[in-house]
Amino acid sequence: MEAVLGEIRGAIERGEYHVGDKLPAEAAMAQAFGVSRSVIREALRASAALGLTVSRTGKGTYVQAAGAAQNPIFGSYSARDLLEVRRHVEIPVAGYAALRHGADDLDRLASLTERMRQETDDTAWVALDTLFHISVARASGNPVFAKVIEEIRDALRQQSFFLNKLADRRERSNREHEVIVEAIGSGAVEAAEGAMTAHLELVEKSLSAVVSA
Repeated sequence: MEAVLGEIRGAIERGEYHVGDKLPAEAAMAQAFGVSRSVIREALRASAALGLTVSRTGKGTYVQAAGAAQNPIFGSYSARDLLEVRRHVEIPVAGYAALRHGADDLDRLASLTERMRQETDDTAWVALDTLFHISVARASGNPVFAKVIEEIRDALRQQSFFLNKLADRRERSNREHEVIVEAIGSGAVEAAEGAMTAHLELVEKSLSAVVSA
């Protein structure tokens, strides 16, 4: 998928396709690149998130911009929307979780990090990643926080999949999540907030690197 996206992005940025041009059909691209149509669909979803293309139902995929957007879209929300909300919600949530978590919360978080460490399927890992962040919110003892994260879970899933494919975030995310769980388990508010802050900053850094590549 990364290679196909690179080719599509490169062709658009070099001017081989202009704004308004229609890209070849999925089947034709799959044959040209020697990959499955599912790989082509993943690449087109990523190019749409970057603002390069737009898919029109029943009509195909069209070039929307000559270069990647600085603020990619994931589902109903932009990357900036997600990062702003996550900074203001998930960082204090980690602190509350350090104060209020129960044994069941820690068991659930530890189980999730272990499952993520062992998971080899990208889609399954992304689902676990989203559940991890919802579980941290639930450990805060405030159900409103969990509702907020659940509201953006689809966008988080899309962003996570995007970064795993294009920025190789999976292994680093696993380590960052384990640090968060350790800090929550220690009951140290500042450590938990710091671990979540570091995680979100690295997500933002990776996203910026992909956009500016």
